Amino acid sequence: MGRYFVTKEVRFCYGHRLLNHPGRCRHLHGHSVKAAVTASADRLDERGMVCDFGELKQAVAEFVKEKLDHTLLLHEADPLVPLLRAAGERFLALPEHPTAEVLARLIFEHVRAKGYPVVEVALWETDDSYACYREPFLRHASPEARQ
Repeated sequence: MGRYFVTKEVRFCYGHRLLNHPGRCRHLHGHSVKAAVTASADRLDERGMVCDFGELKQAVAEFVKEKLDHTLLLHEADPLVPLLRAAGERFLALPEHPTAEVLARLIFEHVRAKGYPVVEVALWETDDSYACYREPFLRHASPEARQ
């Protein structure tokens, strides 16, 4: 039996640095990225959809706008954290290094927690490089679970 898939793309910008990176990524820099969130179901809801594109976009966008967009993402051990906190700057200190892989997982977890049958989030850090986070399919995701 086949499965249905829908994907919604969202674009945003963020800055970061990777403390343990041996190359240029150890320095502060920014990205203008695209995240592609894919939801899947083996049956369609009463509207004939896996989920509504607009509703899926809203679930992704609320997290991105609140936490990631135009935010400096740093590891919680980064020595800049206390300085940025004291200056009242917008930043997010993470317990993990703020890589594309970690951001894809964070978006995935947020959308899944909202009740959407997300199966993959791909995050393009550049035009030709992206990271994905996937988990096994939800077999009978209930459209009613979404709020």
